[in-house]
Amino acid sequence: MQHHIRPEGSPPANGYSHAVSFAGPMLMISGQVPLDAEGRLVGYDDAAEQTRQVFRNIEVALEAVGSTMGDVVKLTVFLTNMSDLAAFREVRDEFVDTQRPPASSLVQVSGLVHPAFRVEIEAIAAIRSIP
Repeated sequence: MQHHIRPEGSPPANGYSHAVSFAGPMLMISGQVPLDAEGRLVGYDDAAEQTRQVFRNIEVALEAVGSTMGDVVKLTVFLTNMSDLAAFREVRDEFVDTQRPPASSLVQVSGLVHPAFRVEIEAIAAIRSIP
C-alpha cells in the first residue's frame, strides 16, 4: 500500500491522502452510524461521541476479516452539520495513522436515516487475505 498524501501540484491535504494505491482483495464497509452493539444511539447531541462510535463500528467490521484501521484506504464521511467538522477531525485522528491517512471524501447532507444521527462513514480497506 502506498499513500500519496500530496502529489506535486495538488492542493494541501488536511488529514487525508490525495490517493492511496494498493493491490489485492478489498473490503467495502457499509455506512456506519452511531449505534452500539445493542442498537442504542451513542452521543445523542455530541458529534465527537457519535464519530467515536462510528469508528468503533468500522473497527469491528475490519476485525471480522483480520484487518485494522491501518488497512483503510478510503473513507467517505457524511456530516449533517459542518460545524461538527473540527470534532470529526479530532476523533478521526485518534483512529487513523496521521502519517499515512486514507484517501477521504466529506459531504454535508441534509439528514441521515435517523434524525439524531450527525455522522455516517463508509470505508474501503485493503485486506491481507479473505477469511
